Amino acid sequence: MKAIYILWLRQLKRYFRSRSRIVGSIGQPLLFLVALGFGFGPIYQKAGGGNYIQFLAPGIIAMGILFTAIFTGIEIIWDKQFGFLKETLVAPVSRLNIMIGRTLGGATVATLQGIIILLVSTVAGFRTSLMALPLTLVFMILIALFFTSLGTAIASILDDMQGFQLIMNFVVMPVFFLSGALFPLTGLPEAIMLIAKLNPLSYGVDGLRVALNNVHTLGLQNDFAILISLTAVLLVVGSYLFSKMEI
Repeated sequence: MKAIYILWLRQLKRYFRSRSRIVGSIGQPLLFLVALGFGFGPIYQKAGGGNYIQFLAPGIIAMGILFTAIFTGIEIIWDKQFGFLKETLVAPVSRLNIMIGRTLGGATVATLQGIIILLVSTVAGFRTSLMALPLTLVFMILIALFFTSLGTAIASILDDMQGFQLIMNFVVMPVFFLSGALFPLTGLPEAIMLIAKLNPLSYGVDGLRVALNNVHTLGLQNDFAILISLTAVLLVVGSYLFSKMEI
């Protein structure tokens, strides 16, 4: 437990020491929120969709968590290249504890990023109730855990940062754009709807919309059950791949 706590704390220290990282990681979500929210807002409203900022904000929060969580895996490659990971792995601590500590640290950072984006969204005009915050936090944590585990699993089998970034571009962007974060999932072609239902982030976005707006497409019980099941599976897979990693 001590090793898990130390690794968790190390991830938080990395996050808070780098102000540029905090500002930079909210730059893209803020751009999407402002540019799309105010740019497409009038069109969305004329189409009968209501306030687009209100619809868009949960998706942008999920986006911020997704990017922060999954790119935490880059730190494993970075530590592997500079020898820190080797020093960690030779310590009298199980690799499972190391993986859990890093994952919890990355998920905590990603969740904090989601909270920051939620606060920024309220400045842009998004409104919700305080009663929605506990359920919102639950889905933030689940999204963060899932994609931190995914980033760790992928980084465990790669040796260079260029390869990681290439794979992330083929994973992150399709996952984000086909999650319903930017547009409603209702009325889509069957093929796109099928892909959306196979996309784990779709359930995270839908869960955040239920919590913040009381609007759902896939169902709150489905959102929670599928997301927590997939997170548990990926934690096991990520732990196995990390335990087999060669340095």
